[in-house]
Amino acid sequence: MTDSPISDGPRPREPMFSAPFVVVALVVALLAIHAVLTQSSVATQDAVVRELGFLPGRLTLSIWPDRLGELLARVNTDPSALQQAMSIRHYRALAGGAKLWTLLSYAALHGSWAHVALNSIWLIAFGPPVARRFGSLRFLAFFALTAAAGALAHWAAYPMDFSPLIGASAAVSGLMAAATRFIFQPGAPLGGPQSLPLSAIEADDEQPAPPLRELLGQRRAVVFIVVWMTTNFVFGAGAQALGASEAPVAWIAHLGGFAAGLLTFPLFDRARRRGHGR
Repeated sequence: MTDSPISDGPRPREPMFSAPFVVVALVVALLAIHAVLTQSSVATQDAVVRELGFLPGRLTLSIWPDRLGELLARVNTDPSALQQAMSIRHYRALAGGAKLWTLLSYAALHGSWAHVALNSIWLIAFGPPVARRFGSLRFLAFFALTAAAGALAHWAAYPMDFSPLIGASAAVSGLMAAATRFIFQPGAPLGGPQSLPLSAIEADDEQPAPPLRELLGQRRAVVFIVVWMTTNFVFGAGAQALGASEAPVAWIAHLGGFAAGLLTFPLFDRARRRGHGR
């Protein structure tokens, strides 16, 4: 007697990938928002960026209004101060207060189709295992938290910059960090010789996640983190100079999102609450 099930027809083929609904919906939302904006007038696009993009200097002035006088005092002698003053006027940065919602809403906007497409690709690549592990609500909360962390990191580095920060890259970086916490463990798709095949990636939501100090002692995880940080720095520092991007790349925001993802992962880890993690 055979131990294998007998089938009268061909075995169904496994899908190339299986993404949870929340990930697909998020990607569709990002693409749809950008599609609508590209069909809108320039005035509408400016208004949306003004209300939803994150301007570090706007947050700074809401906390320390005296910084405006320091900036204006340099307008006649410092070209960068003049440029920032022009941005203040263009984006009406002195009206409406801090607009704290922009710490999150900026992640819904993108500067080009290439920008939103790249973020969507990485979201499809790293979002599914994290979404399966966290569940939909925790996944969205984590996405929001890492987006805010990226904006705050950018603000800390450029407190008087009035150029709008847009894009979901910081949140996507957070998802990469979250995936790093468990995809390199034994039995996970990238966990070494005994790893499960990628077609069994759904099992990721059961893989124990070690404490961060143990993770940083694992070669595969450390190599991934180092490669990611190096790539992020090189691309961020040189993309505009090399013509790969029309606007500066907010690589510090990416670092902020990634760091937040690594550190806050246990707060969202549903597997840990079931007793699988530590």
